[in-house]
Amino acid sequence: MLAGVPDGAGMAEATFTTKLTIGELEAHYHLYCKALRILVREQKTLNQIQRSVCWDRLLTLYRCLPRQYKDPQQLYLHLKRELAA
Repeated sequence: MLAGVPDGAGMAEATFTTKLTIGELEAHYHLYCKALRILVREQKTLNQIQRSVCWDRLLTLYRCLPRQYKDPQQLYLHLKRELAA
């Protein structure tokens, strides 16, 4: 530890708030859908799912390109019905 500098100061922290481009989000759309499917299969509540990274990224795609991507709420309901059948 340096004098007056706490341990770990100056080191970059890994975060999940990294801003991705729309192109990067689009390229990984299938992975976000897969993650959503897993969360639904694990019977997570809608509130828990809405706090997930995949929900945030799906919502960003929907807000930016609503004609190309479905509302995550619709995807969630579709997956719930699909798994209940």
